[in-house]
Amino acid sequence: MQASRIFCAISIIALSACSTPPQKPTAIVHGDYSYTREYITWLIEREMDDADVTGLSIALVDDQQVVWEQGFGYADKQANLKATPDTLYHLGSIAKVFTATATMQLAEQGKLDIDQPLRRYLPEFSIKSRVDDINKITPRNIMTHHSGLPCNWVHGMSERNPGPFTEVVTAVKDEYMAYPPDYVFAYSNLGVTLLGAGIEKQSGECYACYMNKHLLLPLGMTHSEFASRIPGKSYDRGKEIDAIPLRDLPSGGLISSASDIGHFMQMVFADGKYDSRQIVKPESLREMFRVQNANVELDFDFKMGLGWMLSGIDVPRAGTVASHGGTTLNYHSLMVVLPEQKLGVVVLSNSVTAEAMVGKVATETLKLALEAKRGITQPVKETREAKEVPLTEADVRAYDGYFDTLIGLVKVSAKSGDLVAEVMGQQLELIPREENQFGARFRLFGFIPLKIGALDELNISLHRIDGHDVLALKSNNQSMLIGEKIEPVAIPPRMLDYVGEYEIINKYDGPLPQSVRILYEDGLLIGAFTFAEKPGFVFRVAFKPVGADELVTEGLGPGKGETLHLKRLGTEPHIYFSGFDLRKKPVNHS
Repeated sequence: MQASRIFCAISIIALSACSTPPQKPTAIVHGDYSYTREYITWLIEREMDDADVTGLSIALVDDQQVVWEQGFGYADKQANLKATPDTLYHLGSIAKVFTATATMQLAEQGKLDIDQPLRRYLPEFSIKSRVDDINKITPRNIMTHHSGLPCNWVHGMSERNPGPFTEVVTAVKDEYMAYPPDYVFAYSNLGVTLLGAGIEKQSGECYACYMNKHLLLPLGMTHSEFASRIPGKSYDRGKEIDAIPLRDLPSGGLISSASDIGHFMQMVFADGKYDSRQIVKPESLREMFRVQNANVELDFDFKMGLGWMLSGIDVPRAGTVASHGGTTLNYHSLMVVLPEQKLGVVVLSNSVTAEAMVGKVATETLKLALEAKRGITQPVKETREAKEVPLTEADVRAYDGYFDTLIGLVKVSAKSGDLVAEVMGQQLELIPREENQFGARFRLFGFIPLKIGALDELNISLHRIDGHDVLALKSNNQSMLIGEKIEPVAIPPRMLDYVGEYEIINKYDGPLPQSVRILYEDGLLIGAFTFAEKPGFVFRVAFKPVGADELVTEGLGPGKGETLHLKRLGTEPHIYFSGFDLRKKPVNHS
């Protein structure tokens, strides 16, 4: 009995130790990353357990030295194969940084000018426009996601046997631009994929061949490639799931490891040189890290370089923080560099549930590494209670209605003296605060208010810019566009014939919506989509007429301003969007 009690006591102490972060030394020795490794190891193990993440790899680079690389969990759980720094992952959109780097290489060689029209280098490309001259689409504004191109050419983008990515070059000829170039940040996989086709055209080599010969092999990235395949197992809450390849190599087709990405970061910190070979010129790197969209009013505080995002990762006192993430259906990854400090980290995971933790791990790693290398500590975070103010009639008038946002259509209405937002089936109470800002409070079961820490730190506000009533989200003293208020417009009666449930005629072997419906609600045409991968989730988006037979998605930003084509084949209403043919299902009157 006594032995049993001692064993239990030891077990409790051991469990407590696992849940308690390691004690920080009173002084960090310059260049000593031991506490960084110790703390981040503890953090990773805790976060993997909390989020049920199966496998993860990390690499931390200080200038030309990889100071730490390690794998956690499993690359293949069933085979008992541990994750290592050399485990291969699908890095998704981190590919865009490599495509931008290749573009700068060709610019240095005089094979393209990043400020000339894309069509000069890709003559087969064409797209329609209601808003501006398509010759204003350039490699530069493609790399900053300000080209005005649609977000994706969705049909065939993610399927088990994808076709060549170059098929999108001519596929979009009857589509429309979403915005004028250089008007608003609107993330576009399509744009970067077209840029990759331009690289292929101007280099005279296939895209994957060029990237391998001129980037991956010179960088010693011998485990890496651009390919439409899945490199290993992927998981959702510990269960192995079927991973689907991506067609669009330039925007999302990089397969690599933490160790290999470390080589790329070493090149960045050596002014473009690796192993005595100049991969890209220092001035090209400086331009890639320069803010490109400072004069775009609708972008608020969000900053873009060429291929690199310069907002979104908060490492105070570090100078420029450049990053790019990669989120696919199955993998999550993040690469972050501090060019002025010559520090970088990459975090890769094979689990659906890892998205939040890769950002947290990368950020905390760099904060500790910055202290270990430079002695730069993080400022003490001030937690000032936001002062609430009474809700006014002007507030109700301003916010009552529909907003098309980054997470779909949101309805805001006045209920019992409060403003309540309906977001993806949940209710949030909007709390008026000082300086014309609003916070949010979750309503459990639609009526029990709950304070959630993450929501307390966010502020939203409404602004009038260039004729748009836009919603901005402020976090860490940075504001970004998240939505636009939309007003009902007259819907031609013939378009109401398109209200109903739809089926996809030209399906492919990949993820597709489970159901597609067009609704008419409060004077708006609304698309409602469900997905088998997200049970209970309904994504809603509003449409507005722009012609006799065309609708566009409402709002500003990624996926907005895109065109749906309406057409009758005999008596059957069809909707064509991004390569899909959707046919209205007959109404069953029985």
